Amino acid sequence: MKNRVSRHLAIRQIISSTEIHSQEELLGKLEQQGYNLTQATLSRDLKTLKVAKVPSGNQGYMYIVPEGVNTETREEGNEVNFLADGFRDLNFSGNLAVMRTRPGYASSIAAVLDNAEPYEILGSIAGDDTILLVMREGVSPRDLKNSLILIMPKLQDKIGK
Repeated sequence: MKNRVSRHLAIRQIISSTEIHSQEELLGKLEQQGYNLTQATLSRDLKTLKVAKVPSGNQGYMYIVPEGVNTETREEGNEVNFLADGFRDLNFSGNLAVMRTRPGYASSIAAVLDNAEPYEILGSIAGDDTILLVMREGVSPRDLKNSLILIMPKLQDKIGK
């Protein structure tokens, strides 16, 4: 069974790459990728991801995913993506992760992460160019990376899988 974070990434990828007009259509695409979930779970996922429906010409409505998962407006989503430009690297030791950033970016990135309140992160401490992330017990480095990508999509190409 695949986990919630990877499922959320899959939902974002499907909605971003194809026109999806219904939850049933999205469930089918997710099942093709090996995700087995109920319509109720998908509905909760769509709410968590703040997925919206917009008019799609003659075909009714289609789903869209905003730039930043936990943002209220497009401007904030762009700010979150801008902050990802300050990311340098991420290293792990046990349930701790150390994120290095360009000078001056750490506190802003930590504030975005804290505001998003991802399940995977218990808390963070930020300096000028370093953030210490404390992960919950049982959270893998991959889970944390996926969670960070959900919050700041531009990290996708910067964080090694």
